[in-house]
Amino acid sequence: MKRKIRIKDISGIKIGQAQDPEGGTGCTVFIAEQGMAAGLDVRGGGPASRESELLKPLAAAQAIHAVVLAGGSAFGLGAADGVMQYLEEKGIGFDVGVTKVPLVCQSDLFDLTVGNPSARPDRNMGYEACLMAEEGNYRDGNYGAGCGATVGKFAGMEYCMKSGIGSYAMQIGDLQVGAVVAVNALGDIYDWRSGEKLAGLLAEDRHSFRLTEELMCADIRVVDNKFTGNTTIGIILTNADFQKPALCKIAGMAHDGYARSIRPVHTSADGDSIYAVSVAAADGTKVSADQDLVGTLAAEAMSEAITTAVKSARSAYGFPAWQEISAV
Repeated sequence: MKRKIRIKDISGIKIGQAQDPEGGTGCTVFIAEQGMAAGLDVRGGGPASRESELLKPLAAAQAIHAVVLAGGSAFGLGAADGVMQYLEEKGIGFDVGVTKVPLVCQSDLFDLTVGNPSARPDRNMGYEACLMAEEGNYRDGNYGAGCGATVGKFAGMEYCMKSGIGSYAMQIGDLQVGAVVAVNALGDIYDWRSGEKLAGLLAEDRHSFRLTEELMCADIRVVDNKFTGNTTIGIILTNADFQKPALCKIAGMAHDGYARSIRPVHTSADGDSIYAVSVAAADGTKVSADQDLVGTLAAEAMSEAITTAVKSARSAYGFPAWQEISAV
C-alpha cells in the first residue's frame, strides 16, 4: 500500500537550506556523507551546472557526496565551493592521499531579476546550508533555491507569479521515493490531477490568468531573448539500490512529472534538470525495487512536489503567489 511520508523520512541524506530573503536568492544542499550513486537528466536548453559530466554512465566516479540546487544563474555555482570546504573539513570525499576531494554537483536557476541582481549564492551561503543540514532545516516555500523562484514569465516579470521550492515523498513497503523541486518555469503551472491552473502568466489586471501557450501562438516571429529568467531544477531521492545508468533513466522518467505540471516545459529558455540519487540507510542497506516502478513513482512525486512548491510560496518582491490569487 502506497502512503505519503515526509521528505525528511528518507534516511541516508541530509538536507539544508540557506537564503538571502532581501536579495531574493538561496541554495538547498543534499549531503550523503557515505556517498550516493547519482544520475542526471537535462531537458532544458539553457542549464547552469557544475560537475554534470561526473554523472554520465561512462564517467569513472560511481558516487558523489552532495548535490546543490541554487539561484544566481551561473554566478551562483560558487556555492559548491562552500559545500566542498565543509565536506573536506569533515573528512568526506574521494581519498587522494593528501586529502579527500568531495564530489559535488550543482544546478542553478535564474533569479537575477528578483530582489537584488547582485545577490547570489556564494561559498559562504553554501557552507551555511551545510551547517543547516546538520539540523535538517528543510522547508517548502520561499526558502533555499526557491527563495527567488517565479513562474509565468513569457510576457515579462510584470505579469509573473511567485513560486518556491516544494517536496513530496511516498513509501511502499520498505521502498521510499521522494522529490524536491525549485519551480522557476517560463511556463504555467497546473494541478496534474485536476488540470486546474495554479500559477503562471497573469492577465493585465494581475488577478486572473492568461495562458502562456496561447500568447506564444499569437505571434510566430522568433523571440531571441525570452527574458533568460527560467529553469526548474529538482532531485529524486530513493533508498532503492541503483547505479548511474538506472538513475539517469529514473531522472528521465521524472521529467514526465514536469511535463504533467508545467506548460510549456523544456523550452530553449529553461535549464530544466533532474537529479536522481540512491541513498543507503544508516546500516548501509538499500532496498531492491523495480526500476520502472521507481521511475513511475518519481514522476508522480515530482508533480506533487511542483504543486507543493506553488501552494507553499508566499507573495514577495511585488509578485503575487497562489495563496493570494486563489483567495480572489
